[in-house]
Amino acid sequence: MSKTDLVKFIAEEAGLTQADAGRAYDALVKGVEKGLKKEGKVTLTGFVTFTAKKKAATTARNPRTGATVPVAARTAVAIKAGSKLKEALN
Repeated sequence: MSKTDLVKFIAEEAGLTQADAGRAYDALVKGVEKGLKKEGKVTLTGFVTFTAKKKAATTARNPRTGATVPVAARTAVAIKAGSKLKEALN
């Protein structure tokens, strides 16, 4: 499902205009980003939990040349499905 499809679904399900649904979607995404930056974790109870995890600097190999390449430290996002989402899919 693309962003456009999801915005249409939100608009129909909540009785909003597509413009309002688009702004709601954008606000949700911005809220998740802000929560991860500030607190390192965002939980939508029963649906999903986003957790920011620190990854240490390491080295990797370029598969083409075999040369060693440094990989900088970074923050990655781990996503864990909640119980209601798991039930809906199974």
